[in-house]
Amino acid sequence: MHSKYEIDEMISAKAIAARVETLAKEISEHFADTDKLVVVGLLRGSFVFIADLVRELTLPVEVDFLEASSYGNSTESSREVRILKDLRGEIEGRDVLVVEDIVDTGHTLHHVLHLLEARNPKRLMTCALLDKPSRRETDVKADYIGFEIPDEFVVGYGIDYAQRNRNLPYIGAVRFTS
Repeated sequence: MHSKYEIDEMISAKAIAARVETLAKEISEHFADTDKLVVVGLLRGSFVFIADLVRELTLPVEVDFLEASSYGNSTESSREVRILKDLRGEIEGRDVLVVEDIVDTGHTLHHVLHLLEARNPKRLMTCALLDKPSRRETDVKADYIGFEIPDEFVVGYGIDYAQRNRNLPYIGAVRFTS
């Protein structure tokens, strides 16, 4: 683990709030015909994003969480996805939106979608706050994307580095120093 680092603001809290509002409008329009949308947050990184997103949705929602891990305390994905907490509710025949903090290599989202598709939801769509397409190793793409970012390690707005910096109101790029 790197001991010293600085954080440069990459995406402001104001820009995030505006984009979350736009995403919520698009998602609400897409699922306007549903009786209740099951919003599945991927823990832990998506908890701030999901809280803001569901408050902006204009349709009935049920919130559930799934915790998957492929990072641990590292800055690199282990590519081994482990499910640490499964859903409490059933999703068979229901409209489901999976909310992810960041799509990096794509392994976590790919694994989670495979797991959830086997449970026969009516519709299964995805929303990611951040997308790093330059790092993709699997053929997965979120249906709704907040921001496309370059290949930089980021923190803030729920995203951590070794369980730190989740509470930053913005997305920041981590710059490691000696």
